[in-house]
Formats: sequence, C-alpha cells, structure tokens
Amino acid sequence: MTQGQYDVTGMTCAACQANVEKAVGSLPGVTQVSVNLLKNTMVVDYDADVADDARIVAAVDKAGYGASPVHAPADAAAGTPAASAVDGQDTPSARARREYRAMLRRVAWSFGFAVPLFYLAMGRMMGWPLPPVFAGDAGMMTAALTELLLLLPVLAVNAKYFTGGFRSLLHLSPNMDALVALGAGASVLYSVATLYRMAAALGQGDLATAAHASHDLYFEGAGTILALITLGKTFEARAKGRTTAAVDALLDLRPRTATVLRDGVETQVPAASVRPGDRIVVRTGESVPVDGTVLEGAAAVDESALTGESVPVDKAVGDTAIGATIVRSGWFVLRADKVGDDTALAQIIRLVDEATSSKAPIARLADKVAGVFVPVVIAIAIVTAVVWLALGASVGTALGSAVAVLVVSCPCALGLATPTAIMVGTGRGAANGILVKSAEALQTAHDVTTVVLDKTGTITKGEPRVTDVACVAGQDADGLLRLAASLELPSEHPLARAIVAEARRRGLETLPAEGFAQVAGRGVRARVDGRDCLGGNPTMLREAGVVLGEAQTLADTLAQDGKTPLCFAADGRLVGLIALADTLKPTSRAAIARLKAMGLDVVMLTGDNERTARAIGRQAGVDRVVAGVLPQDKEHEVRRLQEAGGTVAMVGDGVNDAPALVRADVGLAIGAGTDVAMESADIVLMRSDLGDVPAAIDLSRATICNIKENLFWAFCYNVIAIPIAAGCFAAFGLRMSPMVAALAMGFSSVFVVGNALRLRLFKPRRDAAASEATAVDAGGPGPVAQTTIAAPAITSTQPTEQGGTMTMKTLAIEGMTCGNCVKHVTRALESLPGASGVQVSLEGKSATLDVPPEVTDAQITAAVADAGYEVTSVQ
Repeated sequence: MTQGQYDVTGMTCAACQANVEKAVGSLPGVTQVSVNLLKNTMVVDYDADVADDARIVAAVDKAGYGASPVHAPADAAAGTPAASAVDGQDTPSARARREYRAMLRRVAWSFGFAVPLFYLAMGRMMGWPLPPVFAGDAGMMTAALTELLLLLPVLAVNAKYFTGGFRSLLHLSPNMDALVALGAGASVLYSVATLYRMAAALGQGDLATAAHASHDLYFEGAGTILALITLGKTFEARAKGRTTAAVDALLDLRPRTATVLRDGVETQVPAASVRPGDRIVVRTGESVPVDGTVLEGAAAVDESALTGESVPVDKAVGDTAIGATIVRSGWFVLRADKVGDDTALAQIIRLVDEATSSKAPIARLADKVAGVFVPVVIAIAIVTAVVWLALGASVGTALGSAVAVLVVSCPCALGLATPTAIMVGTGRGAANGILVKSAEALQTAHDVTTVVLDKTGTITKGEPRVTDVACVAGQDADGLLRLAASLELPSEHPLARAIVAEARRRGLETLPAEGFAQVAGRGVRARVDGRDCLGGNPTMLREAGVVLGEAQTLADTLAQDGKTPLCFAADGRLVGLIALADTLKPTSRAAIARLKAMGLDVVMLTGDNERTARAIGRQAGVDRVVAGVLPQDKEHEVRRLQEAGGTVAMVGDGVNDAPALVRADVGLAIGAGTDVAMESADIVLMRSDLGDVPAAIDLSRATICNIKENLFWAFCYNVIAIPIAAGCFAAFGLRMSPMVAALAMGFSSVFVVGNALRLRLFKPRRDAAASEATAVDAGGPGPVAQTTIAAPAITSTQPTEQGGTMTMKTLAIEGMTCGNCVKHVTRALESLPGASGVQVSLEGKSATLDVPPEVTDAQITAAVADAGYEVTSVQ
C-alpha cells in the first residue's frame, strides 16, 4: 500500500472537499482519501499496482479542481519537505500571507466601486443628495447605466466566484462559489433585463413604465453581495493564517548554518550540508544544527522550543544534544549523528504535519452533510422563488428571497469546523512537548476512562539510587559510603554502580580492593584498607556469621517500602546498611493525582515482584497494581480492560511496552524511551514527564470541545438563517435582504475560525510543586533522594583498652532543632566517664555512644537533661 500527498487548488468550501474526496475515492485501488480544506492538501492511500499519481490527479481535474503530487527531496540531507519549504519561503504561513494580501487587494477594489454603487442606487430611493445628472426621472437611465459600469469592476475582481462556481455546476458538483455565482448572477441578469425594459419604455415615450422598472434594478445588490462576501473571506484568510502559526514556528527553528571542524579549521557551512560524523562547534547563543553526541566541552542548553521545559539542561561529554535547541552558556564540540529527515525537529514537523492533515471521526457527520448541502440549498432557493410567485409576490420579492437563500448558506463553516481546531490544537501540543500523530488519536484521548502506566522509566526514573544510609557506632555516612564504593567498584551490577555514583557525587575517594570476588545471588567480598569486607543482602552476612541484630528489622522495613537493602561488614562486624531504589520521578505523584481528579482509573503494570511494585504503587498513589507481568501480559491486561468496556490509554517507554501501546485505544510514549515505543504510540511526550499525560488528555478535551462548538455553530447557523432568508417568518416582519445575507455568510466562517484560535491560549495545567521539582531535576542529576537515619538499635560488646567491656547505647532525644543542639548534646554525652564513639543525628532525633558498664541509663539521661534536652528512651 502506498500513501501519496497532493496539493489541491480551487477548493473554497466543505462541498469542494466532499467532491474531491468522492472523485478520488471512487478510483480503483484507492482505499482511503483525506482532504484538508484548511491546508488545501490531500492524502491518499492506494494500491500502486492499480492506481498512480496520474490517475489521481486526473480524477481531481475531472471534478473541476487542480492537484499536484508533493514529493520529498531525494537527498535526505537537504532536509525535510517542510524544511525545504522554509528555504524556499513556501511555508504554510507564507502561503496564508500571500492569500491574505491578495484578498486585501480584492476587497479594496470591491468596496472602492461597491460603495459609490450602493450610494447611487439607494440615494435615488432614499432621497440622498446626488449630482443633478442622476436626479429625477430625467436622470434615471443615466443612473442605471452608471450603476452597471460601477458593477463591472466588482464583477471583474471577483470573477473567481463565477468561474469556479459555474465550472462546479458543469461537473455536477456545486460548491459555495456556485451559490454566490447563482445569487449574484441572477441579480445581474435580472437587472440587465430590467435595463432593457427601461430603454424600451423610454423609446416608446412611456415614462411611467420606465420609472417603475427602475425600482427593480439590483446592480447594487449584486455588487454589495460580492464585496461583503469578499470581506468575510478576507477576515477568514487572516484568521486561517494564524492557525498555522505553531507549525510555522517549528519550521523557523531550523538552523540555517553550522560551524564544522574540518582538518582542525572551523568552517561555517549551510546546516543542510552537514553529514553524519562531522564535528560541529556550538557556542553560547548559537543553535545546535543537528542531533548528535557531545565530544568536548559542557554547556547549558535551552530545549524549551521542542520540549516546553523552560529550565536549561546541562550537557557534558557523552550526552545527546538535540538540533534546534539553543546553547545559553558554555560551548561544546558535537559529533553529528542524525541530519536532515532523521533529526528530532524534522520528525516533530512530520508528525505535526501528518496530524493536521488527518481527519477526526467527529468530522464525518459534517462531510456527509457537505456532500449534499449545496444541491439542497439550490433546491430550497428555487422552491422559495416559486412559492413567493405563487403567493402573488412580485418578481423582485421572489428573486430577493431566492438570492438571500443562496447567499446566506455557508458550507465553508462546515468544512473549517474540524481542521482549524485540529491544526491549532496539535500546534499548541507541539509547543508544549506533546506530539499528537493523528486527529483520530486526539479525539480518542478525549474518551479515555482508564490510564495504564508502565513503572520503570515512566513512573520511576528507571535507575537505582541510594535512598537510605544507616551506620553503626563509630561510622559516619561518608565513611560507610567510601567503604561500600571501594568494595563495589569492580562490580558491574546496577546497584553497585549506584553506590559508586553516590560516593563520587559526594567527592569521596575510593580505596583499592584486593581479592575481589562476587557471590552469585548474594553480594561481593574483598579486602579493603587491610580489612576483610563483605557487602550484599542480609542473608549473605548472616551466613558469614555477622550479627545483624535490629539491622535485620530495618532491612525488612526498607524492603517493604520497595527498596533494596545492602548490608556491609568489616572484619566480621556490621558497619552499616545502604538502601537503594528506583525512585519516583519528581512529577509522578502529582500527575497521577491529577489523572484521578479528572475521573480516570489509574493502573500500574510492571514486571517487578509484587512487594516492590505495591510499594511504588503506594508512593505514587495509583488505584491498582499488576505486578510480575511479561510484555504479552501487558497487552493482555490492556485487552481485558477494553473488553470490560473501558477506553484505555497506555503510557510506556520501552520495547516491552510496544505491544500494549499498539493494543491500547491511545498509546502514549515517554520521549526519553526507545524508538520502538515512540513508533508504536499515538502520542509522544517529549519531556519524559508523566505530568504531560493529563496535559495531553486536557488538550484532547479542549480540542474536541472546540470542534463540537464549531460544528454546532455551523449547523445551527444554517438551520436558522436559511428559513429567515426564505421568508418563512415574513408574517412576523422578519426578513433578510441579500446584502445582510452576504454579511452573515462571510462572518459565519470567521466565527468558526476565530473560535478555533481560542485554543492558542491552551496551557497544560501542572501542579506547582511538581513544576518546581521538574525544574530542579532538569538542571542535571542533582542530589540523590536520600534519608540518613540513625543507627539501628544494635547492642554490641567490645574490649576496652583496660581490658573491660563497652556497651553501645541508643538514645531517643526530643528538643533538638539545629546544628547547635547537636553540638550541645554531643558535648554532654562526651563528658560521661569513659564515653566514646558519640554520634548524634538531628534527622533521627537520636544518638549512639559506647559507655562502660558502670555508667547507668540515669546518668546518661541526666547529662542530656542538663544540656537542656529530654531523653525519651535508652536502649
């Protein structure tokens, strides 16, 4: 199956759109046709063995319109078709501006002659001051001929309505131009016939008949109709041009030049000529020309244009830089990895273009109506004229009502109702890092009832980090981390790498590890700083004869919270415990709360074990957790939810999420995920922020609401206006002249487009705390989420220098509020006879120390009390 894109010319309304779709859709081998009235484009899916470009273009020509295929450039490095349009100054907004300027010229010429024409015609009836040559019965023929002469330029500058309208009638596919041509043409022909009647009466000396006939001239009606319709079309062209602003802003992001390093010399070249592997220098204030990897230097890069995130992101050696982002400070040398059509910007432009070219299911009703709208209106106009004549009305009255019916009908509003909202909505989404691949996905997201979330990389950061450090007496957090990092450094295990990363973040130097060995499923052992050290799960240390005491209880508690506790020992004694976990992203909890506030059920799917999954689920606040699932199980779970009657959105980032993303009614891929996930999804979230999931659903709801408002107005307007124009309410004094009808028709389209432009004000609603957390996280890796807790209540005995024993005491202390409090308590405890290893924790409101057996709990409590604090327990 082949998909072709075509530019279509000559379309003016929804009827034109329906005619083109019908003509191409009837061709053998064509499976689907989507015509976009706003962009004047057509996308056709067809069997290349049966149909081709020539047959498709011929079908459009036969229907009375023009078409030409749009081909991508052969050399991808030249850029995307959209990018080429930028270089050729043929962007959507550029075309819209040209159309708007042309319409301004037409409306200026139209009103330049229509205003004096209207004044001359109405002045004779209303008694307005006129030159003597036009006054009275003596000047009526002069006035009539002058009116005809003033009308001719108006007809000339608006000849497009007549050529397009009568051509569509000849092809038996009438459109809006046909309505205008019939209405204005009937007025002109009737007025010309009246002019001959006047001339004949004057030739026979019948002044009374000529004077009576002069009141049946409708030259000013035809001229005013054309001028007002052109005015409405001018406002419509201006508004339509604004709908392409978001797409044009994306096109404008494309850098024009790049500074390439070749043989050690910096050379400025067109960005389109950059090839994969080129080394590019980017300095402060410059745009990154292509996607690539940082080889040298460091910089803070503003990615807001692509992701919507306002906080610059730090880039260092090994990081990926995205084309069209801006270096705010620093510099780097970049290796070009993706150029031309492969860059992230090119893919975003392609996705937005495809989305705005697609058609939402909600538009089908308007398409069906548009297909029969114009013929029905013509029939209503004919019936209106016949009925008025049958009721004894004058030919002028019957003609005026029929012309009003033709002119007031507006198929344009029907055709613009959906594409304008889709274009503005998807453009706003792209500006906020939410890429919607199709209008159908945008509509389906509006109906979502259940959101299914992958855990790793979606709710969580996708990598383990140190969260808790517990030390026994005589150790501090840095000392424990130095020992643990030295022991784990030779290991490739993700938990080992996380411990080493935390030690390096704190600037701790590791020590050499001798005799390193890994114990499968348990941990590691080595000799560090002259001591035999162990590190691993509690089972490994118990098997080695290390007494854990209450550290075991702490390890169990941490495990219940979804963390992985690792115990460390030196020379057979417990040194401390470090817990690690795949922590929540900063915005996950707020995003899930927002989804639940929107009335959606939130389910978390993960391959992790039940205990860890439920712990993460509790922290995140999801409604239901499904753990231990394989990729196919995720797809089965999504299917089960659909069979239960739900509309399911699946959010994921990995290859294992692809089946579920495809199965879901709407698949949303986190932007930092794999290419497979992004290709499988219907919506791509560029910021890798779960907060964009409710934002995407909000965008969908706002867009579909806007489309419904537009369709309601388009239908309601015609349902009300056509009966009034036909004179159905004449008995109540409610009539509509052709000129008022023309004004109403023009502004109905302007109203629909203007309503769609309200979507430009859309901004994702995000929790303030979540936004602040995102800003902190976006600045770099930042401090690891960590809690330093007091040493577990483990009692140990050890020999003193005098040969006696020492007892470790753990105190719970109330009243400490700052670092000075810690100092006071520390001094009080150190003043006890024989006390050593005093450790005081402000966070844990506790202290540990070793004392001789003769030091009683009462003495310890009294010493702390003398310092001004209260001991609530001693263990």
